[in-house]
Amino acid sequence: MKLTAPANSPAMPYLASPIAGSVLPIQRAEELLATLPGVVSARIIASDSGSVDEIHLLTSADVAPKQTVRNVESALIAHLGMRVDHRKISVATTVTPPRDETRIDPRAARPTPGSQLRIDDQIAAATQAAEAEASKRRLYFEDVEVRRSRVRGVACRVTLRKGTTTFVGESEGMESERSRVELAARATLAAICEAEAGKRSLALDGVRMVDAFEREFVFVGITARVGRDTAFLTGTCEVRDGAETASALAVLDATNRWIAFTK
Repeated sequence: MKLTAPANSPAMPYLASPIAGSVLPIQRAEELLATLPGVVSARIIASDSGSVDEIHLLTSADVAPKQTVRNVESALIAHLGMRVDHRKISVATTVTPPRDETRIDPRAARPTPGSQLRIDDQIAAATQAAEAEASKRRLYFEDVEVRRSRVRGVACRVTLRKGTTTFVGESEGMESERSRVELAARATLAAICEAEAGKRSLALDGVRMVDAFEREFVFVGITARVGRDTAFLTGTCEVRDGAETASALAVLDATNRWIAFTK
């Protein structure tokens, strides 16, 4: 049976702002996040399609950033039925207690333009500080070298840079086009682990060469672990300067953001 709404029936209130596949207004989600423990303010950035691109939170030092991320995931699922990738959640901590008028309370009147401006300034400053700190921990590709030997097969050496310091990783195996791509990925992970001084554990799940859009790509899957927390990371890179270089860059694509925003 097909049901037709009356012509004068009001439009559904949530159809204007779909987020991540759910019919959900951004304002309601931001107000919900602002009520979480330690959260000073919250801002959601959505793409043109309505999916969540980024969630930025400014918090006090009362709650650890990891706990805040878990609180956000749980609150959005429990209250709004919305599931968001934790990597899209950015948490910046401020040591300055917010004034009462700058905190958004969904049960109170909306903030005045002046107080909203102060909130935006706080978020912008805290986000810039967090991104600056993250850039210090980011690794950059320097070089990849492949050496062949009748005895040892092929050896791959990858050099990465963090700031002014370089880190080198090596991996050896049998000679084939597929093995060279995998060896480059393993050598890159070895260099990352050296740069992180054993603070994080990274394991290569697999490497694939993928043809798409009349181009060739390297696609990698990596299992990452910090303490008891695990995550599955993926990265891609188009093959331009050689498959080994693309493999190293795909590993960095998968790991750099995770390294920058985990402690």
